[in-house]
Formats: sequence, structure tokens, C-alpha cells
Amino acid sequence: MLTLPQTARAARVARDEMEATFKAEIAALSPDALPLQQGMAHGNVAQGDTLSAMVIGSVIGPERLRIHAGLFFTSVVAGCACTNDPSPMNDEPEYVEVEFEIDCRDGATQVRLLDSDE
Repeated sequence: MLTLPQTARAARVARDEMEATFKAEIAALSPDALPLQQGMAHGNVAQGDTLSAMVIGSVIGPERLRIHAGLFFTSVVAGCACTNDPSPMNDEPEYVEVEFEIDCRDGATQVRLLDSDE
């Protein structure tokens, strides 16, 4: 289960630090923890080494925090990786928009991929 406890805490006690805290927690996540694969446009394997977030909007309620975010990452088209494979492994820039719903008590987080027209 995905948890963002530092973001939940910041939403309760240090709202001015919430965005920076959220970005730091997202950058530390594995790409497998997020729906990156489902939203990719170029590659077929998400890379997490350049994962970063942009907060588009947020709503802080008494029990839940909702964050609409854009996630920037890279992907690759994974081939056979044979020595004579003519296709190089290039990093492709990717972007998806997601919504995080964070429980302010414990940081338990649900994340869903948003359609590009939402």
C-alpha cells in the first residue's frame, strides 16, 4: 500500500511546506508504486531515476487531502539487449496526470491516473 505520511503530517501542521514535502516523497518512490506504465505514450518500461512531481491543485479537508499532480519521468523501449540489436536504449520523456487521495491521519494513499482531458 502506498503511504505518504510526511505529506499527511505537513497538511495538518505545516501547510506552507506541504508541496515541497509531497514532491520529495514522490521523488523517493519506486515507479512501480505509481500508475506510470498505464499512462506512458512512448516507451514500455517506466524509469524512476528522474521521477518528479508538479502540484497542479490541492484541497485539504479535515480527514483527506487531494492532490492533482503532474508526474514527469522517463521510459525506455526495452528490446532484447543483444549485442547486435540495432535499436539503442534511449530515455524518452513522459508525463502523466494523477490524483492522490491521502488520509491525513496515517498517510494511507490512493492514486488514480487521470485522463488527459480531465
